[in-house]
Amino acid sequence: MRMRSLTAGICGGLLLAAAPAFAGNVDQKLLDMLLANGSITAAQHAELKADLASEQAASEQASSEQVAALQDKLGWALKTQLQGDVRVRYENVEIEDLPDTKDKDRQRIRARLGAYTEINPEVDTGIRIASGSDSDARSTNQSLDDYFEKKQLWLDLAYIDYHPEAVAGLHVIGGKMKQPWEAVGDIVWDGDINPEGAAVTYSTDLGGAELFGSAGYFVLEDNVDGEGVQFKHDARLYSGQIGTRIAATDDINVLLGGSIYAYDNDEDSMFLAVNGNTTDEFRLYEAFGQVDFGGLPLPLSLYGQYVKNSAARGVDADQDEAWLVGFMTKLAGVKLDYNYRDVQRNGVVGGFTDSDFANGKVGGRGHKVKAKYDINKNFAFGVTYFMTESDVASVTDDASVDTLQVDFEAKF
Repeated sequence: MRMRSLTAGICGGLLLAAAPAFAGNVDQKLLDMLLANGSITAAQHAELKADLASEQAASEQASSEQVAALQDKLGWALKTQLQGDVRVRYENVEIEDLPDTKDKDRQRIRARLGAYTEINPEVDTGIRIASGSDSDARSTNQSLDDYFEKKQLWLDLAYIDYHPEAVAGLHVIGGKMKQPWEAVGDIVWDGDINPEGAAVTYSTDLGGAELFGSAGYFVLEDNVDGEGVQFKHDARLYSGQIGTRIAATDDINVLLGGSIYAYDNDEDSMFLAVNGNTTDEFRLYEAFGQVDFGGLPLPLSLYGQYVKNSAARGVDADQDEAWLVGFMTKLAGVKLDYNYRDVQRNGVVGGFTDSDFANGKVGGRGHKVKAKYDINKNFAFGVTYFMTESDVASVTDDASVDTLQVDFEAKF
């Protein structure tokens, strides 16, 4: 007993002597034990406890500063999202009055991977790579052939999005971007096209209605006429759009809008007037709308799109319109989308219209039916069928062009 008391006393004395240097290494449990066996007084216990708390606070502050410094350095990584998808497709295209070798029966894949980062509260950026047989802006599909050769990847997106906190709803975007305009159909723009240039978008809530709009300047080809490097010699696109979303009732929502797509130096471009166009000038005026109905046994959306090319000229100048009407619903977990369209030869730009309808040509009309079923989270099965007639895809007018697509798609 005496030996234990002596040992405790020696330990207590050593602790008191070393307290200033080692207080940070003494935990609360040890302090309580020394107080309980009489090795230190209550006053000494309180002093050492205060020293320990001070050391712990300083350590936590240093740790917090280190974490903050690390977050400052790696903040972009912590605020970066990776998103992508992989699609496996079977496709069959049959064109009337052409040799069988002109038909298509193939397997295709699509792979896309993007990194989207919040640089700061006012700036976002995005980069995405995508597959593709070539640099065609209308397709990221790659056919399975060429004896297992590696497949190509292309830069599909590269943009900066500045959205100042001082002006809520405003976005200023530059680079190769997602389409900055609203669309309810794809007769003007194939869904895979990502325009390049600069755009401004804005939306605001007016109380029961949302007003939105956009304007853009896009470069199509540098020095398209070969007469100089100034902007005036570039093939260019100017876009403008305004629209509104209205909650007409608790169960009815309405989308209405109009757009203009004006081209400069388009008459010197070898790319725009393709896929059946016979005009070399384009100024497209678009009207579109959609009505969503709730409170029905099945959800229902009706949508439509109308386009007129006021600049069409040449032998088919009167074929200057394109239109589409359709509906969407969902039945037993299957999403259904149907539309009928008529795209005259010069109603839209042949280089930018939907690449799947009528084999990607203008001068066609017909039906599109799409069904999609979510097998489970982020994994879906879909079937799309185009039953069309074309004046361009074959050697005769009104030739049938039927396309079947069967897809499995995984997203992450």
